[in-house]
Amino acid sequence: MSDVLLADVDALAAEVPDGAKLAVFKAEGGCAAMAATCALIRRGVRDLHLVTVPTSGLQADMLIGAGCVATVETSGVTLGEYGQAPCFGRAVRSGAVRVIDSTCPAVYAGLQAGEKGIPFMPLRGLIGSDIVRHRDDYRIVDNPFAEDDPIVALPAIVPDIALFHAPLADRSGNVWIGRHAELKIMAHAARTTLVTCERLHEGNLLQDEALAPATIPEMYIGGVAVAERGAAPYGVTGLYDDDAGRIAAYASMAKTEDGFAAWLDETVHGRAPAVAAE
Repeated sequence: MSDVLLADVDALAAEVPDGAKLAVFKAEGGCAAMAATCALIRRGVRDLHLVTVPTSGLQADMLIGAGCVATVETSGVTLGEYGQAPCFGRAVRSGAVRVIDSTCPAVYAGLQAGEKGIPFMPLRGLIGSDIVRHRDDYRIVDNPFAEDDPIVALPAIVPDIALFHAPLADRSGNVWIGRHAELKIMAHAARTTLVTCERLHEGNLLQDEALAPATIPEMYIGGVAVAERGAAPYGVTGLYDDDAGRIAAYASMAKTEDGFAAWLDETVHGRAPAVAAE
């Protein structure tokens, strides 16, 4: 068995040090590593620089509410149709987290610079926006190949760790990501990648003509842990659906700090809800 295969999600979470720049994937499609997120909270990780690719929802909100995050670099944290992200909102208002505001294309451009090993990536569409005005690390430069054509240069984003959930991995550490090609950008840009998967594929994914094109090679993967339903309460395409009731319950409970603490007790720590005295 390869050293890349870890015993469980708690062992995977142990690979994320305090203060790490951690890139996490958007909730859609079942690539948010929710079981690993719960394990990180149980471990008590602190001072994360969270990079959302390019947005996040329940995953980022839980990490922020649990006090795991010092900085969040994002183009949006929201529960979508279930409402605003309550812990994120409280943390921003109180100053408990530093927010580095971005846009979806800017996050991807920064990661593309990171995967190519270059210091910056040019991007159009930002000049005149508040994003540029509030980002001291963005630079407006002249296009060297044209006159009167300013463009924004964005610094490379190089996460210490990329973390996501996938349908399949094999015992060599290759990971199949289906149609979510953006995960390759994350893995290429990061110094290492940690993955939870629904199940292990018997055989080598890279030797399967149908699966190889959507597979991240093991050279980019630092650890894999099997976590069945590891994206829940989000669904994984073709395997299980979003648990709308659980997400709605979170949105309601997390509106208050006490409600969020009760959610953590029940969902993350597995403690039974307190029963009021007669």
